[in-house]
Amino acid sequence: MEPTYIRHLELLGFERRFFPSQHYVYMFLVKWSDLSEKLVYRKYPEIHTLHKSLKEIFPIEAGDINAKDRIIPSLPAPKWFDNQKTTENRQGTLAEYLHSLLNLPPKISRCQLLRDFFQVRPDDEIPPSHYPFKRNETYLMSKDRSRSNTSEISGPIILETYRTIADYQKSSRYEIDLSAGDMVEIVEKNPNGWWFCQCDSRRGWVPASYLEPLEGPDEAEEPEPNYEGELYETIKAYTAVQEDELTLESGEVIEVIHKLLDGWWVVRNGEQTGYFPSMFLHKTGLKKEADIDKNVIRRETPPPRRSTIRNAKSIHTKGRNRISQEAYRRNSRRYLQQRGSRNSLNRTVPKAFLGSPIQDTRFRSGNSPVPASAAKKEIPAVPPRPSPELILERCTPDTRKKVVIHSTS
Repeated sequence: MEPTYIRHLELLGFERRFFPSQHYVYMFLVKWSDLSEKLVYRKYPEIHTLHKSLKEIFPIEAGDINAKDRIIPSLPAPKWFDNQKTTENRQGTLAEYLHSLLNLPPKISRCQLLRDFFQVRPDDEIPPSHYPFKRNETYLMSKDRSRSNTSEISGPIILETYRTIADYQKSSRYEIDLSAGDMVEIVEKNPNGWWFCQCDSRRGWVPASYLEPLEGPDEAEEPEPNYEGELYETIKAYTAVQEDELTLESGEVIEVIHKLLDGWWVVRNGEQTGYFPSMFLHKTGLKKEADIDKNVIRRETPPPRRSTIRNAKSIHTKGRNRISQEAYRRNSRRYLQQRGSRNSLNRTVPKAFLGSPIQDTRFRSGNSPVPASAAKKEIPAVPPRPSPELILERCTPDTRKKVVIHSTS
């Protein structure tokens, strides 16, 4: 049976580390012939040592006998001292070198030396512990510049480190298992409550409710609820499991008053207020984007809520004070009453007739006729039609929902 070989090698960027001393390592995504993918870290002097070993093993292909026979690409020697600028500028050359190396004949591109060099090491699976006062800084390489000598980076991108508060067992192949106390780096925070994380060499989706930041008891969220609300439409029905949740059918238009990072938003349906999974909502008029996001995440169930997690152990003695459900309902009800009183006042005396000459001529007391010349002067031009936004602002909430449903259907 033929041993596994490297079928693709991609330079992702580099990382600045502070332990045991400040140094730089390059990040590589290695795709093997058995369809496995591994993330490895290598220093530039190591890569140059590999380059010299390949030249010694294949002297003809290195051009040592005849320069015309050289097919092994060249690689600049490392400098005495590497800084961030040299590490950054070297990315394009290094990416081009690796690309050329894998396109060589199989006796070189699939040799044992190259396979052993990119095998996963213990340091790749368990990176060195963080410096007490500084975190590792990750700089990702721009894909469109990966094969140019003048590379461009997107960084620095410092991935946030979170801690797992309880054991979590994955329910699909897109997730990863975690144990209480594991340190994970957050690659993406999705508003539906599923976060894409990296734990050692493993990557996958994890519920945000199982994670806590190291600096404080909870992640930063919207500071205050927006009781005016944003109109969203449900794309899937959900039956409440806990008493502070709402049961809604698909296609209902509701108002989101507080967006929380764990994927459970506080919504208002009429006078009812409660939690609802954000992954079953999309903003009115943005149906296409919601469908794309649903296909990418590839799951049907919302993330678990933190209140349902058993044996949760936090390193923080006191958690952040959360708004109670009763406070949401009380303030929401107060806002609806204030909005209703404003709407009724606006409907009593239309603004279009306040101080209007037409109103004066129509409700003028007495039977004395108004001179034609005076009436002609007092009658103004036809006012412009109000904008749709102004109409929606002055109509009742029920009418507003019906108009939105009609326009999105």
